Amino acid sequence: MMENKMFCYQCQETAGCTGCTKFGVCGKSPDLARMQDLLIYVTKGLSAVTTALRAEGKSVPANVNHYVTINLFTTITNANFDDEIFYERVFETLKIKNQLLNKVEDKDSLAEAALWTANTREELDAKSPTVGVLATKDEDIRSLRELIIYGLKGLAAYMKHANELDYDNEEISAFMQKALNATLNDNLTVDELVALTLETGKVGVDGMALLDSANTGTYGNPEITKVNIGVGTRPGILISGHDLKDMEQLLEQTKDSGVDVYTHSEMLPAHYYPAFKKYSHFVGNYGNAWWKQKEEFESFNGPILMTTNCVVPPLASYKDRLFTTGASGVPGCTHIDKDENGHKDFSEIIELAKTCQPPVEIEKGEIIGGFAHNQVFALADQVVDAVKSGAIRKFFVMAGCDGRQRSRNYYTDFAKALPKDTVIMTAGCAKYKYNKLELGDINGIPRVLDAGQCNDSYSLALIALKLKEAFELSDINDLPLAFNIAWYEQKAVIVLLSLLYLGVKNIHLGPTLPAFLSPNVAKVLVDNFGIAGIVTVEDDIELFLAQ
Repeated sequence: MMENKMFCYQCQETAGCTGCTKFGVCGKSPDLARMQDLLIYVTKGLSAVTTALRAEGKSVPANVNHYVTINLFTTITNANFDDEIFYERVFETLKIKNQLLNKVEDKDSLAEAALWTANTREELDAKSPTVGVLATKDEDIRSLRELIIYGLKGLAAYMKHANELDYDNEEISAFMQKALNATLNDNLTVDELVALTLETGKVGVDGMALLDSANTGTYGNPEITKVNIGVGTRPGILISGHDLKDMEQLLEQTKDSGVDVYTHSEMLPAHYYPAFKKYSHFVGNYGNAWWKQKEEFESFNGPILMTTNCVVPPLASYKDRLFTTGASGVPGCTHIDKDENGHKDFSEIIELAKTCQPPVEIEKGEIIGGFAHNQVFALADQVVDAVKSGAIRKFFVMAGCDGRQRSRNYYTDFAKALPKDTVIMTAGCAKYKYNKLELGDINGIPRVLDAGQCNDSYSLALIALKLKEAFELSDINDLPLAFNIAWYEQKAVIVLLSLLYLGVKNIHLGPTLPAFLSPNVAKVLVDNFGIAGIVTVEDDIELFLAQ
């Protein structure tokens, strides 16, 4: 364990599809990796204490639940690169845990993580190399523990966004903490951990449903919308990440300022919500998926607000224009916190924007989106008729993540090669591989139906269930529906586990299968759910169409 400077394999781009051991492909340093490992460890310890309290019939304050959630979210790939934040969060987590520990009557059954504490950075630095992924020696137990933890990280992202809009669920928080505590239990068998993995998927569905209610209850149901991808003549602010509450506050504070607001990457779907359409200075989307931000943030000229994960360590040329908030963080960049009322003051960003040149135009035209579940339900009869008439032969769910590897061009080529009588359903930044292609429509139904962010993958599940009902099928797998999903980070993991819980089989994952799946765990997923990888565009299309 000690021969590696670090060990991390939670994302698809991990080195050699085995693990980053010297420096993270994402830009994470060994020191940062160790502190993230330690934060997860002490969060498990806190979760052991809260689980014990609940078992004794005692309540856990909502702010503690939220602290566990933000701890998990902060360690998601490409969220936060600021070492100082992690030292602070570890100490604060230990403080909260120790306060709650005094209320536990039966301390004898608690795991070591629940009892361990530290007061100095030296103690943290000494502990951190001993608690990472490789601390679990058994490969299959390690694989299942990490699969659960990565699913919980993804679920935490959904919960954090829902919490920001004052939506909460104690049962989901209790499960997350119970599951974290379970990963400390050396007595659990492989079968028990497999069962807990599927239970994580079940609760993942609940978490996605909660966020869907939060977003639509606050901002309305997404509508079919054409989004401008060109630029205007005024200075602008570019907002990236996923947090719609940040979007709302930024739009409200930039009214009548002479500054336009543009979305980037996963913020594109903000244009689909009715509540944001009233802002005339909300003018369009700039650029593509997260991995192109170095060149696109450069050419944008104005300040960038990064609201959540998917930040890349910035170039020096625009670092002074990059601001972070929420779970995101970059050392040397200004971080904007909310006050006790949840308000964030974006005045510094707005004043900086006024001094900047307008964005450099990198493309022109429009893209269409807004096909979340409510909108597609409104088109249900039209869609069903198109299937029954043979106009639509098959739907392909191509949700998930984009990334910088050339192998991901497979998804562009796959979309281009699909027969004209097929429709792509998507959510997440994977869409940027094909959402600007001229793929046409079928009887007025666009061949790319964009449901929104990765956070909106729940919509795709609801649409599938609605189609199952419309065609009076007993099994979702009997639909003319194939899953060819690109994955990158941990939100994709919870979506996968949720789909497995819903009974979806024969999901293909690419461009590679997760490195954290041991051969035996991968075999369980293959044998029970038909999980598979990708091969070539031609072979995969032939296989999908034959199913």
